[in-house]
Parts: sequence; C-alpha cells; structure tokens
Amino acid sequence: MTAEPWAPEAPARAYTPPGVYTPQWDTRLLTRALSREDIGSATEVLDLGTGSGALAVQAARLGARVTAVDISRLAVLTARFNALLAGQRVRCRRGDLTAAVPGRSYDLVVSNPPYVPSPATALPHRGLARAWDAGRDGRVFIDRICAEAPAVLNPGGALLIVHSSLCDTRATLRRLADVGLRAAVTDRVTVPHGPVLRSRHRWLVQQGLLEDGESREELVVVRAERA
Repeated sequence: MTAEPWAPEAPARAYTPPGVYTPQWDTRLLTRALSREDIGSATEVLDLGTGSGALAVQAARLGARVTAVDISRLAVLTARFNALLAGQRVRCRRGDLTAAVPGRSYDLVVSNPPYVPSPATALPHRGLARAWDAGRDGRVFIDRICAEAPAVLNPGGALLIVHSSLCDTRATLRRLADVGLRAAVTDRVTVPHGPVLRSRHRWLVQQGLLEDGESREELVVVRAERA
C-alpha cells in the first residue's frame, strides 16, 4: 500500500485513531468507482472491512442504506464515530467478513480488504498490520470475498473490490468467474510504494513479486456483477 494520504472524499472531520487504517489511494480509487454506481434510497450496501468507515459514509451520502463490517472493535467504533460526525446513518457490525451479516443480501458490496503479501507465517490478530497483512501471496481475504460474494449479492447486485496487482489481478477475475459472476477491472492507478512495501522490498523481490529497484505498484478496482 502507499502512504499517500486520502483527503478529497474523506468524511468531514474524519477521525482515524492509531490502530485503524487511514484512507489512502486505494480508498480514493474505490470511492471513485462507488460514485458511478446507481445508488438510491432503496439501495442496500455492505462495506466489508470498513476500517475508518470512509467508504460506508460515502455510500450513505449517496443515499444508500449502509451496513459496515469489521473484525476490529476499534474500527467498528471509529466507523460509528465518523458516521456520526458526517451526519450519516450507518449500521456497524463487528464480525469476520460476511459472517457478520448471516442471511442478508445486498445490492452492492464494497471492500478494501488487507492485501499486502507478508513474510509472516500467520495473520496478525492485533495492531495496525492487521489492516494490510494478507498471507504470503496477499490473497487470503481477496479469495474469501470472491467465494462469499454470490451469497450476499441480490440478483443484479455488484461487488467492488480494490487491491494491488501484486496479488494477481487475473486470479481475482478467474475466481469471480468460477462462482458465476461477470467481472472486469474498471479502475487503475499506479502509485509509489508506501512504507510497508518499502520495508518488504527485498523479500518481495525474492518471492518474484517485484523487480529489484521497482518502486511503484498498480492498484485496481474489480467490479463483479451477479446476473
């Protein structure tokens, strides 16, 4: 991920405490994709891995009925607080991705999940690294969301997910196609490596995920629709 801060679409007076992911380029890119969706007062939106609640608040501003989910208690509290600051109504739930909303389905699911490849053998259970570490290939949460998406999408509903091309964009498209969703990349941006990727540069080169001296990554938004 990049350390470039995200400001233009941030909730007014948004608060991001230590331990909660600060909206950055990936959030901005996904917000742009979100703004193109046909959202009205009857649109049900699910934000998986809400973090600060930035995407959830933006969807609420567009008129949607929004449910925001995060496994972090602090993130859930932060999302509630930022929704209150923005004067928007967002239902916040603590839980592990779609397990937090059993039996529910939505018109639009958005997610900025952890997606940074990590040399660690286990996922972190606390601390800020929880917001970006996603296994050795960076796909632990991406693959889960791809697999779970059909069960939480209404007919005609769509999934918007953002991640780095380091995680293999084609693999995401294949997995979504395998579960019966029509998927395509809708947004791309190339950004400088942030401190996390810079600190792992040597390991990423050893894994064949980066070229030596490479200092930029491509972020993509994948949109998948249920027929």
